[in-house]
Amino acid sequence: MLFGWKNILTRLTGIAGAIGLFATAIPAISQDFSSSPDLTYVDLMDLSDGAELILTAQIRKQAELRPERAVGVQPGYTRLYIEARTSALLSGSVPVGESLRYLVDVPLAANGKAPKLKKRDVIVFARPVPGRPGEVQLMTRSSQILWSADRESRLRNVLQELVRPDAQPSITGIRDAFSISGNLAGESETQIFASTESDGPVSLSVIRRPGQTPVWGVSWTDIVDQAARPPERNTLAWYRLACFLPQQLPSSALMGDDSAARQQAQTDYKLILTELGQCERNRS
Repeated sequence: MLFGWKNILTRLTGIAGAIGLFATAIPAISQDFSSSPDLTYVDLMDLSDGAELILTAQIRKQAELRPERAVGVQPGYTRLYIEARTSALLSGSVPVGESLRYLVDVPLAANGKAPKLKKRDVIVFARPVPGRPGEVQLMTRSSQILWSADRESRLRNVLQELVRPDAQPSITGIRDAFSISGNLAGESETQIFASTESDGPVSLSVIRRPGQTPVWGVSWTDIVDQAARPPERNTLAWYRLACFLPQQLPSSALMGDDSAARQQAQTDYKLILTELGQCERNRS
């Protein structure tokens, strides 16, 4: 026995009742124990965006749940009950005590047993469990990672972007798209309007002029700005577009009956996606 099993089981029953982990099969929550490949900017954004609590902690105790008490654990993983000591609250408005308790699914070690995590420092992305001080529920299957000074530094930069008053909203789809030909052959302007979680305006424009490279940009205001430019890679604006724009324009968003104009809008949209580049993730 690792420690106080009677006390552990009492706590596990409480956590299970509050979170519902043992009542229904949920997506497994996994933790990255490898040092390479490291987390990308997108990985850190995925983990941070929407997390109610982000904190660093040191694991003090762990207990492996029996299979009958760990519903939905994927093959090659095991579910652990963790007690940790809070090191620092990086983000969140909910008070957090010195002690933390939570459940996490982790990959088995090479010997087929649970990895030993005592005294390991981690970063936890979670939500509080109502009415249970000190207990948290991890946000997603990838919401606990090993701590390093570099990861924390990069994470803090991500969090600064997310809390800015003018932080770009999440993209939920494409609302309208159209293309208009100019007076000269090869001259056109395409406007694409995205929908967002906050209903805020987002417009993408592509301008083509004879003998010149197409120019595109994005505006996050009500004004369609022809001087708009693409966002820099590994910024929140880039993340919103590169990772959440659909792979092609939905036919329902294309305005007008002119087939050539509709095709031009599709071509310009593909240009935008190509210029944005891949949304690189090292974590599923």
